[in-house]
Amino acid sequence: MPNLIKKVQNAIFQNNLFNREAKIILAISGGPDSVCLLDVFSRLQKKYSLELIIAHVNYNLRGEDSIEDEKFVQDLATKYNLEIFAQSIEIPKKKISENYLRNIRYDFFEKLRADYNFDFIATAHNADDQVETFLMRIIRGSGMSGLTAMKFKNEKIIRPLLSASRKEILEYLLERNLTYRTDRTNSQNLYLRNKIRNKLIPSLEKDFNPKIKETIFDSLISISQDSEYLEKTALKNSKSLEIKKLEKLHPAILRRVLRNNLKNTKGDLKNISTNNIEEIIKIIKSTKNKTQNVILKGLKITKKNDKLEISCNI
Repeated sequence: MPNLIKKVQNAIFQNNLFNREAKIILAISGGPDSVCLLDVFSRLQKKYSLELIIAHVNYNLRGEDSIEDEKFVQDLATKYNLEIFAQSIEIPKKKISENYLRNIRYDFFEKLRADYNFDFIATAHNADDQVETFLMRIIRGSGMSGLTAMKFKNEKIIRPLLSASRKEILEYLLERNLTYRTDRTNSQNLYLRNKIRNKLIPSLEKDFNPKIKETIFDSLISISQDSEYLEKTALKNSKSLEIKKLEKLHPAILRRVLRNNLKNTKGDLKNISTNNIEEIIKIIKSTKNKTQNVILKGLKITKKNDKLEISCNI
């Protein structure tokens, strides 16, 4: 399917995903998306003089199927003449969650990248994943920054298939006569993403808009551009935490300024909720002259005189 190859090449160029002679780790699960990613990159390898390796994580959650998945990816590595690094782990049942599994595989990919001095980690996220992620965040609750689209390039992570639909990927595999593994749990509504994919989106397509995925995808682009502009504006205002200056900021900018400063102090924004941000805004707007404090998630936020101070609460 030449159109898909061309779409990926356009994504590489337009988003400056990598330069010639880049060293790239391909995250391959054995499913249709990752098999497509592997085949596309094998066809582009010579054109861009790429050095490729395969990375695979076996969580051992599906018994024999997990073992067969790993064997399948090992065979793919042989077929494409690429070195493979596979991690096989046992996951305690009480810790199983999408985020937990995601953190495990990305930690593995990043360690591999750093240890072998590779440039990027390529994942097989596609346009359908974009839509599903957007709906997940809507359901769980999120501000604009959380509703933005996944980026084609996010530091060391690149997503070359992000503009391709799942339908295009399956058509590519069919035309190339490529086999892949099917995760039977994808048809089971064990996780929120599966429920969205199997129940919510089909319902939206049937009862409201047959092109709902395309509509959401287009909206995501607009939201992401608006968010990018707001973030740049917030960064210009993030250096000063003078109360008078903070009070003059538009609420959309103020929230981002606070998040930026919290992240700089804490290192991340894990467990920082919208309510936490509103608590800080409340003391910023307070007319009380006394010193006021907010303690949250290992941080201490103090309003003292005409200054907001953010420090670690050890």
